[in-house]
Amino acid sequence: MPPYLPRLLLLGATLVALGACRSIVPPNFRPPENPTNTIDIARKTLEGAAPCCGSFADLSYQDMLPWQPQRFELNKDSPVANLNGDRSYFLAFRLPQGATMPYTIAMKSELNGRWLSSSYLFAPTVVLLDDAFQPLHSEDIQLCEYIGWTNETTGAFGKFRVVDDKARYLVVYSSAKQQKGQTYWEQSPTTFSAEAPVKMNPAGSFKIAHGPDGVLFVGVQNDTYKRAINNAVCKQPQQGDGVIQTIRSVVTTDILGTDAPETKKDKEKGS
Repeated sequence: MPPYLPRLLLLGATLVALGACRSIVPPNFRPPENPTNTIDIARKTLEGAAPCCGSFADLSYQDMLPWQPQRFELNKDSPVANLNGDRSYFLAFRLPQGATMPYTIAMKSELNGRWLSSSYLFAPTVVLLDDAFQPLHSEDIQLCEYIGWTNETTGAFGKFRVVDDKARYLVVYSSAKQQKGQTYWEQSPTTFSAEAPVKMNPAGSFKIAHGPDGVLFVGVQNDTYKRAINNAVCKQPQQGDGVIQTIRSVVTTDILGTDAPETKKDKEKGS
């Protein structure tokens, strides 16, 4: 073997590697490797599961509602209930009897999925029961988005106020209506192109679909969740008239008063 041949082979391998590096796309910019819609898989899994319970009285209430929100994962390994014709994974709790009435139960649903454009949320429905397991109140919880500095303060938040002193138990599941709904989300999904360099097209604000499973935090509201819920975004904000017009309205109303004289430009504009 000629003495220069190993060096030529090494040089060739290096050039091939460098050429390959030019086509490498960072992980955050790569399109999903598996285009299969995970929400469809989750729905089929739920449809194929055998329900363990058909009424609220059949559920187990061994767990006490946490004194602050705790993490629960609802997935294919969780029990399924068929409540009023709604098939869903569920959580069941005894309510704390030492709590001062009224009090607020806070919830947070985390995005289920690696990619924002194909993620979904578990949207909760709550039912309060009396000591005979009879429903006192049922409500689909509206979820509102809040992006905080930590994972604890990021997600889709909701709350429910307990005002009935007859309430003894809480069931959390997702009604058929909730599973068909959506939650407003301010962050924009991104569409990907196979061309190089990668092209990204922000699609603006959109809505996250609701699905049958996912991570849900549930418990008595604490200060962290209260702040997140109070600052969460529930729907797309209304379009304003622009910064200049807003400042002008504030100055006219708050400083000059509502009866401030019209300017020459105002009169010309009105005519």
